[in-house]
Amino acid sequence: QVQLVESGGGLAQAGGSLTLACAASERSSRTYVMGWFRQAPGKEREFVAAITWSDAATYYTDSVKGRFTISRDNARNTVRLQMSSLKPEDTALYYCAADTTTLGLRKGSPDYWGQGTQVTVSS
Repeated sequence: QVQLVESGGGLAQAGGSLTLACAASERSSRTYVMGWFRQAPGKEREFVAAITWSDAATYYTDSVKGRFTISRDNARNTVRLQMSSLKPEDTALYYCAADTTTLGLRKGSPDYWGQGTQVTVSS
């Protein structure tokens, strides 16, 4: 069982930056594909970014490409999402997720979810 705990959410102004972190409880999480999803009020949860453990290949949804960067520190069982040039439409509850495969994670049905951290971007 892998537990994921997010941190780093908060309030930012449009154009600003925030960095989210996700700490995994198990050393075995190093073999998982890690990622981030978000859910805005009244909308479905959507994939944001993912990173593999082996070659650190990264994947992003189109709306965040060039603005968000996902990275991982396997030694610390941590994945981060650096968000810059934030927009009001980035406002959402952000969830960390982990799965054994990239496909499984990107389909929106990962093995593990964090509890979420709120990001609010004001205009």
